[in-house]
Amino acid sequence: MSAGWARRRFWSASGVVAVAGGWGVALDGKPLATPAGAPLALPTAALAGAVAAEWAAVGEVVEPLGMPMTRAANTTIDRVAPARGEVAAEIAGWGRADLLCYRAAEPAGLVARQRAAWDPPLAWAAATLGAPLVTTTGVAPVAQDDSSLAALAARVAGLSPFALAALSEMVALTGSLVLGLAAEASWEPAAVLWARSRPDEEWQAARWGRDALAEAAAAARRAAFLDAARFLALSRT
Repeated sequence: MSAGWARRRFWSASGVVAVAGGWGVALDGKPLATPAGAPLALPTAALAGAVAAEWAAVGEVVEPLGMPMTRAANTTIDRVAPARGEVAAEIAGWGRADLLCYRAAEPAGLVARQRAAWDPPLAWAAATLGAPLVTTTGVAPVAQDDSSLAALAARVAGLSPFALAALSEMVALTGSLVLGLAAEASWEPAAVLWARSRPDEEWQAARWGRDALAEAAAAARRAAFLDAARFLALSRT
């Protein structure tokens, strides 16, 4: 049975089952497959349990946006795993223009916020990953040392397809490979790392007030970041 999205619920129970290559999810005893027809084989029982819980929680109509673990699992198996090298290279490319390296020259309050949020993860990347990065003011590209970029690329290349899928999401949401790798390494809680990606937005909100639409969009992006971090953690539990 494919995990491609049927419109209405047709099953009574979902559960975790052992499958070739790991753990799967069965609906009324029938194992799920991905939308591309591949076996839904997950690396841990914990991740399979989270996927099964999403299927158990479905009401009369299937809502894919409310099933982040299932969507991430399908993406990993159907898209990331078959192109692992290409995906890793694309993620590593973010190191050339990491958000944390591009600073404001003024006002002083924003400069201080960026420094407080971004200097610690950059120091972590230098000390732990062997990847010191150069910072600059403005948006003009700044060249990074080849050895630093190679260290970041090596770290990314060593990750599993499930970790790559989660990292890709976290990096795209923050604009920072360093923050994504910090989340992958559990350097700080995911919620703290998400907050580190937003000194500019918080500065603007403090200065001009909060916009309801912008706040809703930010909340959705934060939830997606935390979902990706949870997916990563479950794939290793």
